[in-house]
Amino acid sequence: MNFSRRNFSKIIGVGALASFAGPLFSTTALGKPSRISSKKQIKRGLYLIKNAAVITVDPDIGTLPNADILIRNGIIERVGQNLTEKDADIIDATNMIVMPGFVNSHYHMWSAIGRSFTARKEGFSYYPAKFATSALYTPTDFYNSVMLASVELVNGGTTTVHNWSHNTRSPEHADAELQALENSHMRARYSYGHVDRLGPDKVNPYNDIDRVQSQWFGRNDKFEGMVHLGLNLRGTLQSDKATFYKEMEYAKRVGLPVAIHAPQETPNTADAVEYERRGYLGPDFLIAHYISASNDDLAAMARTKTPITIATHSELRLSSTGDARAVIMKMREAGLCISLSSDAISIAPPDMFEMMRFTWNLGVPWVGTENSGASKISVHEVIQMATLNGAIALGLGDMVGSISEGKRADIIMLRSNDLNIAPVSNFETAVVQSATANNVDTVIVDGKIVKRGGRLIGYDETRIINDAQNSARRIRAAAGELLES
Repeated sequence: MNFSRRNFSKIIGVGALASFAGPLFSTTALGKPSRISSKKQIKRGLYLIKNAAVITVDPDIGTLPNADILIRNGIIERVGQNLTEKDADIIDATNMIVMPGFVNSHYHMWSAIGRSFTARKEGFSYYPAKFATSALYTPTDFYNSVMLASVELVNGGTTTVHNWSHNTRSPEHADAELQALENSHMRARYSYGHVDRLGPDKVNPYNDIDRVQSQWFGRNDKFEGMVHLGLNLRGTLQSDKATFYKEMEYAKRVGLPVAIHAPQETPNTADAVEYERRGYLGPDFLIAHYISASNDDLAAMARTKTPITIATHSELRLSSTGDARAVIMKMREAGLCISLSSDAISIAPPDMFEMMRFTWNLGVPWVGTENSGASKISVHEVIQMATLNGAIALGLGDMVGSISEGKRADIIMLRSNDLNIAPVSNFETAVVQSATANNVDTVIVDGKIVKRGGRLIGYDETRIINDAQNSARRIRAAAGELLES
């Protein structure tokens, strides 16, 4: 890449080159979090990416073997060949594959520090371990977890995440997650949720929503439009029907986008047909999993353009009563907008390259089954699931998800001459079959460079890891005999 240290310092701001000082997140004497912003300012630049192989994910443009991209004020201004711009900083993308940043549409980021927690009796790292520890997290633990998750995502080329908070224990916990998102440099939706294991007949009152909207969004937007607010509802998977319907009345009243979990195995406690009748379904109603969906459910979702997010690893591990692969194929045949996600880090990886590869390998119709006549899932499809479809699922399809003129510049660059990826014959196949996070050379979020030359910018990785380890050790100790060592 063709950057001088002078230009690099100008791009990211002098402060980002200096050592980090002060705590990332602290608590007052009363144990409540105090908002200490450690976000390092990174400036948007005028950039001209030259000589790139560009996977645009724009159906009108396709994949360009050799093209240039002009970025101004965070916007993709032009895509084409032989572009020039007098004052632009030139980014030499020779031997690079350039594509949109990934969009992870379903990630419980609060629990990232518990990635290897394992229940002693069950020997399983998700539900039993989550139930043993979810009440032990402090607001500071939430901050440390979301920061760890965010930086891991950015390092691997994810530029947008749906922080699906399904253990929002207090206003302080919510503030901790929002503070971490502010410091992450990522684009995000924050879906405010419930306290883990809230009784199925207990309505989540969402008493804190007005404060959150006032302090963090609207006229007091601390995110410069990079983060928007949503609601996580338990659906009929984790609450009874009457409770879910009451919570949906609230969601409709406040007009925030909704996300719910649906079953990964039988019985099918969700009912998309009924949700359509009630006016719940639509582009602002995101459903996760739904491996138990009937053909009628899928048809209702397709009619209403209701998106689905699939955490492929999680679907296979937790779907013990059916063929998750077959249902994913049925979702595709029904015409649903399918996006990829990581669910919880202890059950599915936040690595989009692995998610794409696994989904592609899984996407084969089986002879003698309901979808035996379907076509195989292509590498292009899984790239779209990991980028544009995720953006659409979060209501951001007009803003990001493809390299299109006029969209915000969320772009990643992969080295195509690394040992594990060279030689490249087909760019999309190389990304899905060979690429890993180690090939991510550069990450640009909203026109700001947050990773360059394989090095993260604006994050104190050592401190983030140490803080996460300290939180995990404290929670592990507090859980005692419930967890394995």
